Amino acid sequence: MSTETEKADLSALRISHEKREGEGGTSMRVKVLVAGGLLVLLAGGYFVMRNNLTAGMEVELTTATLTFPSQANAVLSASGYVVAQQKAAVASKGTGRLVYLAVEEGDRVKKNQVIARLEDQDVTAALEKTNADFELAKADLEDAELSLERQQTMYKSGLTSKAELDAAMARYRRVKASIRSAEASVRSAEVSLENTRIRAPFDGTVLTKNADVGEVVAPFGAASNSRGAVVTMADMSSLEVEADVSESNITRVKPGQPCEIVLDAYPEKRYQGVVSKIVPTADRAKATVLTKVKFKERDDRVLPEMSAKVTFLSREIEGADTDAPPQVTVPTSAVVSRGGADVVLLVREDRLTEVPVKIGNRIGTRIEIRDGIVQGDVVVLRPDETLSTGSRIVPKK
Repeated sequence: MSTETEKADLSALRISHEKREGEGGTSMRVKVLVAGGLLVLLAGGYFVMRNNLTAGMEVELTTATLTFPSQANAVLSASGYVVAQQKAAVASKGTGRLVYLAVEEGDRVKKNQVIARLEDQDVTAALEKTNADFELAKADLEDAELSLERQQTMYKSGLTSKAELDAAMARYRRVKASIRSAEASVRSAEVSLENTRIRAPFDGTVLTKNADVGEVVAPFGAASNSRGAVVTMADMSSLEVEADVSESNITRVKPGQPCEIVLDAYPEKRYQGVVSKIVPTADRAKATVLTKVKFKERDDRVLPEMSAKVTFLSREIEGADTDAPPQVTVPTSAVVSRGGADVVLLVREDRLTEVPVKIGNRIGTRIEIRDGIVQGDVVVLRPDETLSTGSRIVPKK
């Protein structure tokens, strides 16, 4: 190969610098875009993680509840229980096996009605014996009277001595005393028989049945294998609500004050009441005073030991408020104005959602919510401007 050919071949071996520069520019733009995307993803992830990991703000919560319009006159509220003021655990005076039980739970009984009976063969036999002894004593008394009359007649005629007359008189007195003893024995046997009958002490309703036929019944359950009370009964007309009122608020309650009673079992029903008694002593442990509230009107749904809430009112309920239905309400401080609308901050798990609401009338310290939330919803009490939809919160203890 000639020298010229080799030079020509070497001259053809040239690197294209323009092509390398073009490829380098494209690669750099791709790298910048990728880096920018990564930065955006990292920033978004940072904010998401920060939002999830940051501890929520501690806030005070409240619940939307049903409130009656009459509670606008509320002075204070207290909780308590329905209690029968006349209640008895009916037991037997005697000891024996229960052979008859005439009532069940819920039965109504009259005063002195026999509701149970114990075995009575032994006391019945004892009563029959004392009756027989009494009849014998009466026969002896008749004979003693006749004998005394004869001795008196004969003594007047001089046919008998003073000693025989005195003996007849002494026998008469002795038999007359035995009559009184026999009468007492009869009454004792009758009482023993009556003690086997268990009677209702007053008109009332049987609440519980504590013994069954065949069980041994003893006064106060004296034996370990015996029953004390046979039934527990109460006079349902004596039902009252016993509520604990804080010592600091007792000055706001007085006898005769109107009240409104709502049973937890029937929250839609209101019962009108009046303060019947303020017990003149305080509970040291709870710092409360027991207050008794009498029902003005009551139906058969009211039962002993039901839990109740009592609202003490400043004045008597009149007119439409008596039958007005309850409304969903929240404390007035739970409603705030944002963007020209009334809203509440509704709690879902541990986050908030701004919910527009339609408000109604004020009821005391609460306000009616006609639309937006329902009974039982939990909302923030006194929300500030830093809280909004999506905010993480922690309930204040």
